Amino acid sequence: MKYVVVIGDGMADYPLEELNNKTVLQASVIPNMDFIASNGTNGLLKTVPEGMQPGSDVANLSIMGYDPKKYYTGRGPLEAASIGADLQNGEVAFRCNFITAKDGKLADFNANHISTGEAKELIDTLNQEFAEIGKFYLGVSYRHLFVMDNTESASLKSTPPHDVVGEGIEENLLKPYDDKNAELLNKIMRDSVEILEDHPVNKKRVADGKYPANMIWLWGQGTRPNMDPFIEKYGLKGATITGVDLIKGLGSYLGLTNINVPGATGYFDTDYSQKANYAVDTLNDHDLVFVHVEAPDEAGHAGDITEKIKAIESIDEKIIGKLLDELPKFDDYAISILPDHATPISVKTHTTDAIPYAMCSTNGVKDNVNQYNEFSAKMGSLGTIEGHKFMKSFLDI
Repeated sequence: MKYVVVIGDGMADYPLEELNNKTVLQASVIPNMDFIASNGTNGLLKTVPEGMQPGSDVANLSIMGYDPKKYYTGRGPLEAASIGADLQNGEVAFRCNFITAKDGKLADFNANHISTGEAKELIDTLNQEFAEIGKFYLGVSYRHLFVMDNTESASLKSTPPHDVVGEGIEENLLKPYDDKNAELLNKIMRDSVEILEDHPVNKKRVADGKYPANMIWLWGQGTRPNMDPFIEKYGLKGATITGVDLIKGLGSYLGLTNINVPGATGYFDTDYSQKANYAVDTLNDHDLVFVHVEAPDEAGHAGDITEKIKAIESIDEKIIGKLLDELPKFDDYAISILPDHATPISVKTHTTDAIPYAMCSTNGVKDNVNQYNEFSAKMGSLGTIEGHKFMKSFLDI
């Protein structure tokens, strides 16, 4: 039996007036997702446990079959595993965004999607300035890492920058403000403005009409997690296909094979077809593959209806369509489509709403649902279950 889980990051949404009160999924042309829904079973998945932030870290950990309340220690450590930062006991890893600060407010959480090449120059400068405190690690685009030898800072309250776009910077820094570790790290963030504002990279960006990456934002911190290998927990050899360090980091900790796909960018321009091709090839020597696509989430954060529809339809046509054509050669197979969380256009950030999932297999079991979207899933036979129970449900299909 071969298994494929296709994750459209942030794909779920709310009804929009601009779409005649349809959600983006309802407004998209998605015959292949509808095929899975109409030839399989459907339901709602609560990927974010009560009281936890609706991040892609928590949500994808749930989908992979691990209870975040038991295994989750923070986003930073997960990304550390992907970018070669071997987190040691006693160290804490922070996700580090390059952001755009303007007039005391967080103007852009991704600095206009700064390129990785530009970011490397800024990271090199930051490491020169703050070498005595910790180390910055280069990731992709605006997504990077900061590691320091101080586990006490893991308990600080941090705020995802994509949750506070347009809000004041000072009120959203690390808390409690009077904590010595928060004071130190908040000072690093404030000092980064002076260091980055006049950096040659940012002078050129401004001259080119782009937002400057003139501040860092530290958040999502945590210590090294202890996770049971996927193959021991579920008895299957698994793999990930993604352009995002977070998912690769999860894969590393779970003992999954991270397949590097040329053209997988984690943005609108990702190569959907290559992801599908590599997924099919990977199934030749793996039992299960997670295919993760970031583009719908980026569109949700940007409030861009057109790009979100385009991303969803590309997943449907170029990934799921290809998989449905190729999977029959493996005889017995199962495929599921779902988002990790919702990133509604109207709020431009993640929410804790239960998300729709559909799955079908060669066993032919199906319910009466015939479309894939947030509302039809409510009518499915699977009901609403906790996110970490999805994997067992899928493997038992």
